[in-house]
Amino acid sequence: MSGDPVSRRGFLKLCASTGALVAGSPALLARTPPERSHSTPARLVHSSGRPLRLDDLEVGENYVFHYPYVTTPCFILNLGKPALPRDGLEMDDGRKYSWRGGVGPQRSVVAFSAICAHRMSYPTPTVSFINYRHEPTAYTTRELKMARREQVIYCCSEGSVYDPAEGCRVLGGPAPQPLAAVDLGLDEDTGELRALGMYGGDMFERFFEKFGFQLALQSEISDIRAPVGEATQVVRLSDYSSNSNVC
Repeated sequence: MSGDPVSRRGFLKLCASTGALVAGSPALLARTPPERSHSTPARLVHSSGRPLRLDDLEVGENYVFHYPYVTTPCFILNLGKPALPRDGLEMDDGRKYSWRGGVGPQRSVVAFSAICAHRMSYPTPTVSFINYRHEPTAYTTRELKMARREQVIYCCSEGSVYDPAEGCRVLGGPAPQPLAAVDLGLDEDTGELRALGMYGGDMFERFFEKFGFQLALQSEISDIRAPVGEATQVVRLSDYSSNSNVC
């Protein structure tokens, strides 16, 4: 597949029409979507409870939701510019994967795990040391040079910086890999969004081991590994965290 966003209906039609081509041309397999580490779909819903649509997402705003577990936060962002597929992203164990790019008419809507790949800082109801910054932000590159760039995800815990327009590849700081990607699905008829799975280097088991007690207290649930179920609510980060810009 090309990586273009498709509705469930369109995906099924595409599978039926391309199956014979793939069978006859094994090289086409290289263009299939990356393997998902989690593949339980969930509808994204507005704080009012209705389905979340593309036009609900303001350009440059931070939004957060939990997926694939009730305690694992993710960002969903409208970058306001095309975010095209990218090959050659590398996980901390050396495995490579391809990012599918954004969804929507401009391919501007993207979603990633909000758990930093360095020290696993994440948004909490009290504070978020990691957030998306639409405005130009100064940072130190991986080559230890000063740089300034807009539209980055920045983590205040030692300055890891990611580019959400390029699969959240690491621009600066000590993070060893990109943020794990959420595979977004879009109903082209209604504009409604859903999470289809995760791919890339997720850190969930290490996250649970490190923050399990804290997560249980914050969420007030005993099963921190519970899946989100059929739907998960999307809210502004400023509504979710009391302090979301601390550095």
